[in-house]
Amino acid sequence: MKSLFVLILLSLVVGISAFFWFIFSSKKEQFDDIEGPKYRMLDDDDTDEPK
Repeated sequence: MKSLFVLILLSLVVGISAFFWFIFSSKKEQFDDIEGPKYRMLDDDDTDEPK
């Protein structure tokens, strides 16, 4: 029975730490735009006109 309480406490600590790590990562803008860079290379930004 004592091991059950240890496992429950351990799972709560791991879950809460993962939640806070996610909050920290999202505040540091790690998850802002994951689709943008692969489409950005397809944009034609050339402002040079052929002569």
